[in-house]
Amino acid sequence: MRLFVPSLAVSGDKRVAIVPQLIERFEALGFSVGVERGAGLAAGFPDDAYGPHLVGAEALAGADLVLTLGALPGAEQMTPGTRLLGLLRPWAQADLGGRLASLGTTAWALEYLPRISRAQSMDALSSQATCAGYRGAILAAEASGHVFPLLTTAAGTLRPAEVLVLGAGVAGLQAIATARRLGAQVAGYDIRPEAREQILSLGARAVESALAAANQSGYGRELTADEQQRERKLLEREIRAANVIIAAAFVPGRPAPCLIRSEDVDALAPGSVIVDLAADEGGNCALSRPGETVSRGGVRILAPRLPAADLAWHASEMYCRNLWHFLKPAVANGQWAVDWSDPVYRETLWTHAGRIRSVGDAPLTVTEDPPT
Repeated sequence: MRLFVPSLAVSGDKRVAIVPQLIERFEALGFSVGVERGAGLAAGFPDDAYGPHLVGAEALAGADLVLTLGALPGAEQMTPGTRLLGLLRPWAQADLGGRLASLGTTAWALEYLPRISRAQSMDALSSQATCAGYRGAILAAEASGHVFPLLTTAAGTLRPAEVLVLGAGVAGLQAIATARRLGAQVAGYDIRPEAREQILSLGARAVESALAAANQSGYGRELTADEQQRERKLLEREIRAANVIIAAAFVPGRPAPCLIRSEDVDALAPGSVIVDLAADEGGNCALSRPGETVSRGGVRILAPRLPAADLAWHASEMYCRNLWHFLKPAVANGQWAVDWSDPVYRETLWTHAGRIRSVGDAPLTVTEDPPT
């Protein structure tokens, strides 16, 4: 089977779905691997590292499987029977989903991966969020006018920075851990009780909340108007006391909650920094502009796009491993052998046999592969 990996340079993403050192693993599954020229350059993998696996963009048209993330350049070349796998942002790419459904394409969106222990090695959302959280803390430390650790010097003692992390999913927890390693005083906020326990386990202070607002999948759910009002008063005090805020609160499939209002920004001390890791999903700060740094009253608001892609080498390597773990049980002797009773493969379906699963819909019903 022919596997194709496109270059994502036109979308501004530095990552690549397959790294050279792991190609043999895909070949062992029975795939003939083709990587578009230039696909790995921005991640630190030159064309020479891919050797005979380099192909042109036109190879998409003849592929049996395409691996990508975020975007799919040249989607108009897709042919019926081609399968697609990756982080596809189904809530933001309705046009692509419609085209894939019209072609009868089987597309697996890893955003839909069920949260079960067996799927942890395939969890690309978590691997990329790990990179994003780490990057967010480093950006915050670089942009802040405060040193993060306590320093005792001949010129006096410098107090550690006060860092507040909003959202304690994988990205938020990694931001907390990294800021702690840098020596900051860190507090974390989340609406899920189990996340507050994880904040404490990292040695940070957990902002107290009376909410227990997790959905059945373990993610934070949308809050009611009354709950939002009560949490607003709690957060206002925490936000305005911080030197550095790293915002990493997400609601899968929906716009990110706006937790930092413009009046909160105005109340921050000059020199404070906000890093909004949710900028691509609408932003946790009302003043964020994706891809830009906004200054207001001496406060800097950073809204990096694709923060995980700033660590493209390791982000690509982890993503490639996620994809291989997903494919390994689904292929036997160079042929598809998908067990459609397995929730990993059934629940991740975005499109299949002319149908499409929208965010919030039940998984598609599948009994067997359609004829090719």
